[in-house]
Amino acid sequence: MDSLRPVKTRLLLPIAALCLGLAAPATAAEPAENPCAGPEAAHLLCPNLRIGPPADLHVQHGGRTLLRATSDVRSRGLGPIELRGNRNGPRSMRVHQRIYRAGGGHIDVPTNASLHFTDVGAYFGGSYWKVHQLARFDLWLVDGHHRLLHRVRSGPKLNYCLRDLERTRPGQRSPSHFHYPGCNQNPYQDSITLGTSVGWSDIYPADYDKQWIPVGGLRGCFAFVMTVDPNGLLYESNENDNTSRRLVRLPFRGNVGC
Repeated sequence: MDSLRPVKTRLLLPIAALCLGLAAPATAAEPAENPCAGPEAAHLLCPNLRIGPPADLHVQHGGRTLLRATSDVRSRGLGPIELRGNRNGPRSMRVHQRIYRAGGGHIDVPTNASLHFTDVGAYFGGSYWKVHQLARFDLWLVDGHHRLLHRVRSGPKLNYCLRDLERTRPGQRSPSHFHYPGCNQNPYQDSITLGTSVGWSDIYPADYDKQWIPVGGLRGCFAFVMTVDPNGLLYESNENDNTSRRLVRLPFRGNVGC
């Protein structure tokens, strides 16, 4: 399934600012047209985000029945996905995306993305700066031909770091050693950089914080669908390969597929 992505357009400045010739407030987002889809794209090392199919599925029983899964956000473009955040609130940062040029240098493009200082619980290390709405988990009912009918449940997790955790596709453009480290945990940081190098992945295991969809009471064949950048906040060379899915039969007894 390909995700439906909103058209990325430049936001209008406030009318008063236009009339007075003033710049927009510092907190206003001014996303540009996607440079990876325009005439300049041939000279850019644009990123391409993908997400692997849900893996390691298992059920957690307790007060609720939760279907857990491992997620694998993959960097597969010509260049890395790199986000530079600058503080605009007590627990938030606005984001510019850095895209490198084929001949050297780079461009920095404003986005509507944001970083949030996110609490994942003491067991997982406390709080981290993460990209808000980087990925989403949904459960869809499917028909007899496994076509998606309608979404029935969604998971709570929206915020993810971008980092070089595992080199999952080595290649000429993929650095042999990690370049982007783990998430920053300094709540007083004014600016940070998050990213994932070409050929690397940021992977979260099924038992990590909020890696689940509630499935209590459901019966039948469903698709566990993962989507990276579901709201189209980042710029990529391919906007149509951001989803993956795995069929599951519920109640779940380790029966992946229908």
